[in-house]
Amino acid sequence: MVRKMTINDYENVIALWNSIDGFHIRNVDDSLHGMKKFLQKNPDTNAVYILDNQIVGTLLCGYDGRCAYMYHACVKKDIRKSGIGREMVDFVVSEIKKYGATSINLLVFKTNEIGHSFWKKMGYKMRDDLDLYEITLDSNNTRTII
Repeated sequence: MVRKMTINDYENVIALWNSIDGFHIRNVDDSLHGMKKFLQKNPDTNAVYILDNQIVGTLLCGYDGRCAYMYHACVKKDIRKSGIGREMVDFVVSEIKKYGATSINLLVFKTNEIGHSFWKKMGYKMRDDLDLYEITLDSNNTRTII
């Protein structure tokens, strides 16, 4: 069953993220404090999937007043391709539409073949008209690859 993520899910969410090979997390943004900030700003647009009383999937979505951004879409490896990802996306899209979002962007690492395949099957299109640039403002916010 899919439901809204709350900060009470944090320990189980971070455990799931840490169990997924190649998953990227940030020291500050994905910390308890960082997740509290994100969930307070976006209280209705983040999902967890519960199966046998365990969190087996996550999808974060934030809205900046112009468009939405999805992050940290994942499903536990041994139950992928069972419709869990699609259910979470449908849930989040339904919620984000209530805020008036007219488009959703998401980032997929170039080496994440599973992610690219999933989003293409979901009907999302890769843009070829822009490049993403980043500057880290907090030197503690390093990226860890699991």
